[in-house]
Amino acid sequence: MSKRDLKKYLGELTKEQLEEQLIELYEKFAPVKVYYDFVFNPKEDKLLQDAKIKISHEYFPVKKPGAKWRPKAKMRRSVAQKLIKHFMMLGVDSYVVADIMLYNIEIAQTFSSQNFIKQELFYKSILNSFEQATNFIVSNGIFNDFKLRINAIHKETVEQKWKNKYDFEAILEKIDY
Repeated sequence: MSKRDLKKYLGELTKEQLEEQLIELYEKFAPVKVYYDFVFNPKEDKLLQDAKIKISHEYFPVKKPGAKWRPKAKMRRSVAQKLIKHFMMLGVDSYVVADIMLYNIEIAQTFSSQNFIKQELFYKSILNSFEQATNFIVSNGIFNDFKLRINAIHKETVEQKWKNKYDFEAILEKIDY
């Protein structure tokens, strides 16, 4: 069904029928419920904190009570990517999205400062995250608000002697700041 056909169909419904269909969608499909729950009660601070906790547990997992050993860090970039995509889908403020994008990189750098990481894919993945974050921040016109954090991330790649530190620098050079 095209968007035009959908508009025509919805135009033919009474207000009561339209309300009934929306309620049915809300009850039947979880993404619709999540969307409307956010629209009517946008607790961005809580969403941000929950996301930061999930991301930090990827690098610094919490030992469960009664467990004999501490779980191993998974370092999955996909967890943060899914959260960022979810934030964008909900229409979360661009400052919050930018904050979580940069936090993902910062927590990964904190982890790498304390642990030797031999997988080249880790560094490439963080570079991709950095490029996506800077592009998002620049395109939303909020670069000046995040300039210090972006520069700190670049500085950390130099201090930790990442092999791809010049790629981070190249991304910054593209930005006219």
